[in-house]
Amino acid sequence: MSRQLDLSDEAVEDYYDQLTAALAESSEIEVVADADPTITLRRYEIEHRQRLQWTVDRAGEDWAVTVEASEEMDETALPAFDVRSIPPQRRHSVLTGTFDGLDAGDGFVLVNDHDPKPLYHELRSLYGDIVDWEYESRGGEDGWRVEITKTDSADGDDSDVHTKFDVREIPKHERHSTIHHRYGMIPEGEVMEIVAPHEPRPLKNEFDQQYGDSFSWEVVEKEPNKCRVQITKGGDRTDESADLEVVRELDVRDLPPAQRHEQIFEAYGELEPDTGFVLVNDHDPKPLYHQFEAEAGPEFYWEYQKQEPGEFRVLIGRSEADPDSVPEDGQRAPF
Repeated sequence: MSRQLDLSDEAVEDYYDQLTAALAESSEIEVVADADPTITLRRYEIEHRQRLQWTVDRAGEDWAVTVEASEEMDETALPAFDVRSIPPQRRHSVLTGTFDGLDAGDGFVLVNDHDPKPLYHELRSLYGDIVDWEYESRGGEDGWRVEITKTDSADGDDSDVHTKFDVREIPKHERHSTIHHRYGMIPEGEVMEIVAPHEPRPLKNEFDQQYGDSFSWEVVEKEPNKCRVQITKGGDRTDESADLEVVRELDVRDLPPAQRHEQIFEAYGELEPDTGFVLVNDHDPKPLYHQFEAEAGPEFYWEYQKQEPGEFRVLIGRSEADPDSVPEDGQRAPF
């Protein structure tokens, strides 16, 4: 006969002890919880070396899961954690939660349907050098299999961020794709933290273009070679334009096309730090944005104010230059 276990009024950090006690009394339990209990079930499998079979009967704000204890695992082998049946938007939170609950020396074999390299960057950003990551297979019939081990105890982290990426440890060509990939999976209202050697304005411009007003961007720490930015998904957008003094409006609609870019770049060249101008054009000046991004560097600011047929208004500004954004060789970092 199955045992009923109601975790509705329990803190998530208490789930493990409650589940362990319940499974010691009965090999089958019916769990009701306010938060996802499957992360705790994976932790139980890893620490007790016992397989569990479970069915999620209900998910969301009110979880109902039927759990049954199965055979014991091989004591010498790490348990496999196959996430291919988990919705992609939930995989990272389940996996980071599982890793967080591991004791030093414990681990699991991740089985995925694609290269989980973004998870590696996320775990390293959150936990540092205690993440041991070794590929067992790279695709094929067995999928992507990675042995993940926590080599030491983690330092406590009392921050409220949902996830964090230290891009200083990520190869430059992987940075933007990794961040966009993970950002798409975090829930509305949650916070992603980015740590970079300087404020990542090119990334900010990409977020402006791709997500519009559906995020907020806040610089929470800025010092030489380190800038922490917190991005809230679906939050009230931080109005960076409020920091720019608009010094003029430049309407180029009556100018021949050949003269427009010349006038615009001349206007930008005359800007002082933390000032800007409003460009008025008869079509989307997006090609100009890419040219500015390539040539002007991280102090360049671009914000659409109006996008209608025959009238596009864009605030173009020059923010205070960050000396850490230009390396000694004079080449601007692409991030």
